[in-house]
Amino acid sequence: MLVVILSASAVYIGGMVLNDAFDADFDRQFRRERPIPSGAVSEQRVWQAGWSLMVAGVIGLAVQGWWTAVLSALLAGSVILYDAIHKRVTVSPVLMAACRFFLFLTVASVGERGVTGQALWAALALAAWIVGLSYIARRESRRGPMAYWPLVFLAMPGVLVWLVHGDQPGMSVIITGVLALFWTLWSLSHTVARAQPHFGRTVSGLLAGICLVDQLAVAPDPSGTVVYAALFLISLLAQRFIPAT
Repeated sequence: MLVVILSASAVYIGGMVLNDAFDADFDRQFRRERPIPSGAVSEQRVWQAGWSLMVAGVIGLAVQGWWTAVLSALLAGSVILYDAIHKRVTVSPVLMAACRFFLFLTVASVGERGVTGQALWAALALAAWIVGLSYIARRESRRGPMAYWPLVFLAMPGVLVWLVHGDQPGMSVIITGVLALFWTLWSLSHTVARAQPHFGRTVSGLLAGICLVDQLAVAPDPSGTVVYAALFLISLLAQRFIPAT
């Protein structure tokens, strides 16, 4: 499990580093405070670090088995494709969601039961959440009223939980669902129906809410609920020191 965690994190961080490398020309024109255009690090060093992390992460995942190797390749491909074209296409939030989707399934494939139907539902729920918050995040750099159709995607985790656990929800599922609903509404309150929406607060809240979406995936297990609730609080605390947007 430690190898899987470190390898998945290497893919994630490698994608973050390569994102700056792919965006170097754009940043030189519009965001000169970024590490590469500001001279804090050379572009060549960024490319080397990004690809090294990506390759190391994929190898660490691929050795876990054939299915994990296939899914880790799809994960890495989604990350690289997003980094390469996200500035030029309007469907970049879908590509970002694909990264989370394949990450979920890659890790699930290492488990004893592999990629089950429940794991697939959970991956779809997280992907929908990412699509919704990413389209809202795009409004930070644009003017005009907020479009409300992304809210449909934010509701998908709750819908999928009802489909999976609706017959016997259990107290832990109900508590987790209520908490996720409350946090979603609170995050959206900074943006929806406001004359001067604060997209940054909404996006920061929804990013921390990823922990709650993951918590819904393991809601029938009370011990998992405690773990993800703790991670949710840690995410909020970390945002005080590292801006989420």
